[in-house]
Amino acid sequence: MANIIVMGAQWGDEGKGKIVDLLTTEVGAIARFQGGNNAGHTLVVGGRKTILHLIPSGILHQDKLCLIGNGVVLDPFVFCQELDRLAAAGVDVSPSRLLISKKTHIIMPYHRAIDAAREQFKSGSEKIGTTGRGIGPCYEDKAARIGIRAADLADEALLRRKIENALVEKNALLHGLYGQEPLSAENIFAELLPVARRLTSYLGDVSAAIQAHQDRGVLFEGAQGTHLDIDHGTYPFVTSSNTVAGSASAGAGCTPRLFDRVVAIVKAYTTRVGAGPFPTELSDGPGEYMQKQGAEFGATTGRPRRCGWLDLVVLRESRRLNGPTEIALTKLDVLGGLDELRLCVAYHYKGAELAYPPQEENAMAHVEPVYETMPGWTGDISGCRAYGDLPQAARDYIGRIEELLGIPVRIVSVGPDRDQTILR
Repeated sequence: MANIIVMGAQWGDEGKGKIVDLLTTEVGAIARFQGGNNAGHTLVVGGRKTILHLIPSGILHQDKLCLIGNGVVLDPFVFCQELDRLAAAGVDVSPSRLLISKKTHIIMPYHRAIDAAREQFKSGSEKIGTTGRGIGPCYEDKAARIGIRAADLADEALLRRKIENALVEKNALLHGLYGQEPLSAENIFAELLPVARRLTSYLGDVSAAIQAHQDRGVLFEGAQGTHLDIDHGTYPFVTSSNTVAGSASAGAGCTPRLFDRVVAIVKAYTTRVGAGPFPTELSDGPGEYMQKQGAEFGATTGRPRRCGWLDLVVLRESRRLNGPTEIALTKLDVLGGLDELRLCVAYHYKGAELAYPPQEENAMAHVEPVYETMPGWTGDISGCRAYGDLPQAARDYIGRIEELLGIPVRIVSVGPDRDQTILR
């Protein structure tokens, strides 16, 4: 059995949830290694849709162990809501098959309050487009060494003391800078206590669980996408964690020598939610068609996704940052019906032609894409189950992506359902 990293190669929303669900059959455990409930992974099995924000996408496979690693920031209220929704749908979410690392940091109500107040305080051009879920402020506390970790939920005296200490600083910000009402430590503790008591049975040693399952295979599930990485993405319009494949080791708690495969999830076109540069964005015509055909609305926020042509410059950067062994190409069916397709193969920037994105802050807002044009295809390909069933133009499109990136496309998704998949 292989140990597999699944990561997004664009700006997130590539369809990682479906591919994780698909590859779960090959492993014994699934570990989420970064991000929080700003992620939304959508699974469709037998026509029934399940949206997950924290619990790994392998949870629908009843014989698999699901792990939430130390690199995740966990909102305990959202976690419990997911537990309840899954249990109501008949999914086993008992502690015997779902484990949270004791080192995982906890998103608190004051993190959400600061996140919302900070974004509201900024002027239009300075807004990041945060989901307001408290992700960034929680990671800030982690780096400042003042965070609340999952293990703290089991020690009520310590938990109360940490909340009281945190609010000295948080209320100074909320009230003194942002003009918000100060928060009550007593109210937060009282609100959190029943949830904390519920979560304690899910706490454990995720590193030990990975070690125990490595011979049966572990799948490491990332959130967001490479170009939202806090270091390597389009800063400052990024998330607050490292989304690249290299963070799977630190975020799950295992050796980097464990990994056998890195699967890059690539949407057949490009989308982005929130603010930030997007060189191939289309404001009308094909962009509107992609948004409508692809139902491009965020699973977490419901916000419409910006759509554009596939950007090979962005994907080359993903290749050198992640070292993928293969590509899973998703939403190819959405492109059916377009007369022609374009691939961005380079950027013009400051008089030069670039194969990789410029590295200066916000420089991608000032590049001009260089396109190749290919013929499109007509007809619905969502019923195709073999590569040879695809129209020649669709196969040529896939072949050109493989040629330009030097990575084989092993999985082709032609619809949202688990069965709407071609394996090569």
